Amino acid sequence: MALSVSDLPAMYTLLSNSLSRDESVRKPAESNLAQSENLPGFCSCLMEVITAKDLASQVDVRLMASLYFKNSINRYWRNKRMSTGITNEEKSHLRQKLLSHLREENYQIALTLAVLISKIARIDYPKEWPELFSVLAQQLQAADVLTSHRIFMILFRTLKELSTKRLASDQRNFAEITSQFFDYSWHLWQSDMQTILNGFSSLAQVTNLNASHDELHLTCERWFLCSKIIRQLIVSGFPSDEKSLQEVRPVKEVCPLLLKAIQSLLPYYSSFGEHHPKFFEFIRRACTKVMKILVAIQTRHPYSFGDQCVLPLVMDFCLNKITDPEPEIISFDKFLIECMSMAKIVLECKEYKPTMTGRVMDENVVTLEQRKKNISGAVAGVLTSLLPNDRVILLCNVLIRRYFVLTASDLEEWHLNPEAFHHEQDAVLWSEKLRPCAEALYIVLFHNHSQLLGPVVVSILQEAMNGCPPSVTDITSGLLLKDAAYGAAAYIYYELSNYLSFKDWFNNALSLELTNDHPNMRIIHRKVALILGQWVSEIKDDTKRPVYCALIKLLQDRDLCVRLAASRSLYFHIEDAAFSQQEFSDLLPVCWNLSFKLVEDVQEFDSKVQVLNTISVLIAYVGDIIPYTNELVQFFQKSWEESSGESLLQIQLLNALKNFVVALGYKSPMCYSVLLPILVSGLDINSPDELLEDSMQLWEATISNAPSMVPQLLGYFPSLVDILERSFDHLKVAASIIEGYIILGGTEFLSLHASCVAKIFDLVVGNVNDRGLLSILPVIDVLIQCAPSDGPQLISSTLQKMIVICLTGDDRVPISTAVKASSAATLARILVTNTNFLAQLASESSLLVLLQNASFPVGENILLCLVDVWLDKVDNVNYIQKKTFGFALSIILTLRLPQVLEKLDQILSVCTSVIMGGSEDTTEDESSSDSLSSSRHQFPSKELRRRQMKISDPINQLSLENSVRDNLQTCASLHGEAFNTAMARMHPAALSQLKQALKMT
Repeated sequence: MALSVSDLPAMYTLLSNSLSRDESVRKPAESNLAQSENLPGFCSCLMEVITAKDLASQVDVRLMASLYFKNSINRYWRNKRMSTGITNEEKSHLRQKLLSHLREENYQIALTLAVLISKIARIDYPKEWPELFSVLAQQLQAADVLTSHRIFMILFRTLKELSTKRLASDQRNFAEITSQFFDYSWHLWQSDMQTILNGFSSLAQVTNLNASHDELHLTCERWFLCSKIIRQLIVSGFPSDEKSLQEVRPVKEVCPLLLKAIQSLLPYYSSFGEHHPKFFEFIRRACTKVMKILVAIQTRHPYSFGDQCVLPLVMDFCLNKITDPEPEIISFDKFLIECMSMAKIVLECKEYKPTMTGRVMDENVVTLEQRKKNISGAVAGVLTSLLPNDRVILLCNVLIRRYFVLTASDLEEWHLNPEAFHHEQDAVLWSEKLRPCAEALYIVLFHNHSQLLGPVVVSILQEAMNGCPPSVTDITSGLLLKDAAYGAAAYIYYELSNYLSFKDWFNNALSLELTNDHPNMRIIHRKVALILGQWVSEIKDDTKRPVYCALIKLLQDRDLCVRLAASRSLYFHIEDAAFSQQEFSDLLPVCWNLSFKLVEDVQEFDSKVQVLNTISVLIAYVGDIIPYTNELVQFFQKSWEESSGESLLQIQLLNALKNFVVALGYKSPMCYSVLLPILVSGLDINSPDELLEDSMQLWEATISNAPSMVPQLLGYFPSLVDILERSFDHLKVAASIIEGYIILGGTEFLSLHASCVAKIFDLVVGNVNDRGLLSILPVIDVLIQCAPSDGPQLISSTLQKMIVICLTGDDRVPISTAVKASSAATLARILVTNTNFLAQLASESSLLVLLQNASFPVGENILLCLVDVWLDKVDNVNYIQKKTFGFALSIILTLRLPQVLEKLDQILSVCTSVIMGGSEDTTEDESSSDSLSSSRHQFPSKELRRRQMKISDPINQLSLENSVRDNLQTCASLHGEAFNTAMARMHPAALSQLKQALKMT
């Protein structure tokens, strides 16, 4: 039933009651509103409540109405099947009503309505709401400050919403909006800027805190919105000049004035802090936002921004603020971060780097690439003039000596929460904190000027070490400078290694730092730990052992921040390709204990993940872990229990546990007490989806390393059916799991789960792409190999689909050819090991229906058609499959069919080439199996059983030469003179090769 104006009093009462603190009043009201929200007229009633003049003072009720309105728009504005929702007539009414109520005095309600209009515009503009922007533009002409502020709120939200639409038509629409609104917005921005500066000039003369200055503040907010709108119009309203090379005119016009606005506002920053806090906060926001806008424009339109009237002004300003800020700016971190961000993106901008490519083209034709090269060369020249050597050196010195140095507040934060400090300094996004931002700028600067700055950094490092020897324990400026210099050397290890010998540095300085255990030395110890991890590639053999010992000592530090830094560096060393197990082996016991202790001591989620990663690589790379199995089992047990509800942490645990299982190998049952319960919980169909991938990989590792099949593992297999019925996302690992069960479980497994296996194969074949088929087809072949008698009968419907693939599959794509060849090889194996079954399968009526549905000609002899495939695909398979084809073709010779003689030449040619081609794979398998006696693979495992199965494969054991010779005689006796005629048609050279292969005189 539709709602109407008569329902307004009831609607107001429900909204009012929904705000009640009395649950008995609030709950029924919320329930009634929820039941009404999809009724026609619901949104119209809410709109009447929002806009009613007599309810202007009832802000809370109106705000609640606007929130319900927004939620209804999100749910019901788009026309959905089986939803009554909002009719087209009501939508038209609501759009008109929204545009007639622009002067909303309450900010929160105005903001909600702006969001509402933007959501509707995303769906309806321009088709259903073509007049939206023209109405807003018309209203702006005669609007007062409040109304224009509200219109700009709507414009900003709507433009932001529309700018995310990526279709070409949507981008053309946005370009039209830009042409309609840019000039007006830009002129208003300039006018408001002048009004603000005049107002600030007057404010600076008085200190009357009681004056409201509401209109000036509203103008400030409108200017702020206008700034964001201009950003949207320039960034999204024009194609990026990086691709088009078309100059974006507004960039050259706007950017200098944006910079001038910052320069005009900053002088008021310090003076307004005490007397005009509202405007002081505005200046903080405005300067930061405008610098962000400049960064966004540079990123989107680098060539236009690189103009002589833009880039030098902005870059020079930013560099000056970084190197020589006014006293009041030093504490303005957010603004300095944006200045550093601008400098960083300009220095690393690829469009500003001259290219070294030559020209191989018509000299009279200037290509797009040549134009880019010309512009890049010009901008590179501007940057060179902006950054002479002395300024580069100054910037480097300032970054290290001022911005890298820890402050008193940093040290206090470290003392109160060392874990949080470690992660904030180590893992925070570089653009969010001043020191990481300075570090990011320094790395780019050094990369661009490594030859100039290498000696400079070494000089600062030497000065810092000389000024603060390892014996110093007080937190002096010298110690803090050494900490900063160590950090500077750590971040650019690759380039700095040309100027600094790590071995000498470690022996003469870093190792000595660790001999001082004073609590204040945690500052230096943390940086030493960082250096040892960053410089891992430069640590040579004779220094590895002392470095490993140093990291173990750092793991024993009393400070959690130092221990976490050491744990991360240890991770880098263990994962390094040059990691020396021999040098580390005797440190392993204490390393395990310290890592387990660190997991217990840390509280932060990020800390636990980090230490768990270190434990995981320890398990994977340090060799024999049998002596530590009990401790690891207890660790995993406790960690899993404590990680309940933390999916990201559980993913890391599953990965570490997989490494543990692989490292234990055939002794993996030693961890089953913890492994199996974790595995079954991860495979539960109701467990979080994000755990499934890692649980599957753990399952695969468990099966691959199990020495024998245990009842619990047998019981898990049906879960695979549920998983694959939901999705084929994990098909590759699922195929490996199935193969493992078949090889490891044998007849016991098939007797229990034959129906599940059949269901999986039938589910996959015919429903996945070629890549998926290539994952599952080898597993089907393994099943046939392990159970030649019962296997084919078990999966007969899947085999029928494989016959269809062979006879109707596409050969134009290599992966499709591989699928057809693999399917054909499995069918050939069945003919060899279970001849009667394939003949019976080929005559099944259900197969004929499938082939008919695939447009395969009716009446063709299926077996002879498969012969054509075997003949055709013999060059697309490995040796064992070729030999299988040879046996299958040999058997075909025994059929009493005249068509066999028509193919006799081809059949014998293939058989000859296979026989004379040798047995490369067999030799390889035998040599591999021989080597098992001297490796861990001599112990029970999936890999060992697979190799044994391959070697004992009848295809491997039997003689194709004898088979062809015997069956050729049978063929001769069956066909008599016709056989002799067919043989006479063979080329003499081919006949000679056949006789040689069969050792016939």
